Amino acid sequence: MRGGISEDEKKSRARAARERLRQSAPRRKRSEGCEGNETGERIGFGLLSEEDEGRELPPLVCDPEMAPPGPPWHYDLTDEEAQARQEKREERQEKRDQLKQRALDKTPEKLRNPSDLQVRFRTGAVYTAVTIVCVLAGNVPMLLMIMAVAGICAGEFFYMLRSDAKLPNEMLGIIAAVLYPLSVYLGGLIGAMLVSLALLLALLVWYVFWLKARIPDVGVSFFGAAYTGLLLCGLIVIRASLPAPWGGVVVLLLFLSVWANDAFAYLVGSKIGRHKLAPRTSPKKSWEGFFAGLVGSVLFWCAISFVPGVTMTLVQAIAFGVVAGCMGVLGDLAESRIKRNSGFKDSGTIMPGHGGLLDRSDSLFLTSITAAILMVAGGCIPYTLF
Repeated sequence: MRGGISEDEKKSRARAARERLRQSAPRRKRSEGCEGNETGERIGFGLLSEEDEGRELPPLVCDPEMAPPGPPWHYDLTDEEAQARQEKREERQEKRDQLKQRALDKTPEKLRNPSDLQVRFRTGAVYTAVTIVCVLAGNVPMLLMIMAVAGICAGEFFYMLRSDAKLPNEMLGIIAAVLYPLSVYLGGLIGAMLVSLALLLALLVWYVFWLKARIPDVGVSFFGAAYTGLLLCGLIVIRASLPAPWGGVVVLLLFLSVWANDAFAYLVGSKIGRHKLAPRTSPKKSWEGFFAGLVGSVLFWCAISFVPGVTMTLVQAIAFGVVAGCMGVLGDLAESRIKRNSGFKDSGTIMPGHGGLLDRSDSLFLTSITAAILMVAGGCIPYTLF
């Protein structure tokens, strides 16, 4: 089972727990005034006599063998509803298989059965091409791209957190994540504040009237929307601050700085990386790769300083590149920690060879909002906060 333990492991643990309870049950002598054998002993605080030791213990309340299948919110399903749900699941899987087979039939022979490296390269090429086209095409195409990225990343985030015993409100979280970029594009920071307030009120109503919800579920729902939607609004701020096409050029260079950070860190870290950066969170990251990634980030920030409309000195570009590079690494480590706690290797499967879209965008979240704050606060771009 993805993100958990198997049924056999659950049964084995339950049997081991019953055996430990049977062997470690406390014994005490019966008092002289009690009925029955004076030398008799009772186990389990007087609940069972010594003669009952050989009997089977009653089943545990939380025995996994007796628990109904599926997550807790499916326990109240009738047999007919469960069967209908299973039929729909099988029907959807059959349609997916048919689509895959049609795509495979139309694929040229030389492109079939690609290696992992080829799959990774093709997926990365498509992702890069779509990003470049949307960023340079105009404000609306870029806005639609960021809204789609925010919604998909929010869905992957909530999917992982459900495996970590959380019950977030996915519908409210995904809707808010998609609305954050749109609100900033239309109303600036006031729009983001209105979306945050509406999300908070909706989550409070959900918490009050849905008794299964807990405070951690409310917090996860709000955090997921802000993490995947609000942080990406930095790209909208930068794009809207400069006239076309220079706003798109700056955003594209910001994307390239994030990709260069990852690429430089991977190339140098895989070759000469010896000192682990965060061994418990991301064992493959090294300090050597970290500093190499900062160099890649600084190079593209220096290029940003030459874009018309951006008033940024070379010293500012270097400093901002270092800070943004550090924020990108922090975002990557944060997403790695979320996956490790939830028991996932990848956040999804939407990008073959890369995992989920959240895996590709984790560094972009903190980098985009940090870049917007640095450039606005430093007077590098003209933007009115309110």
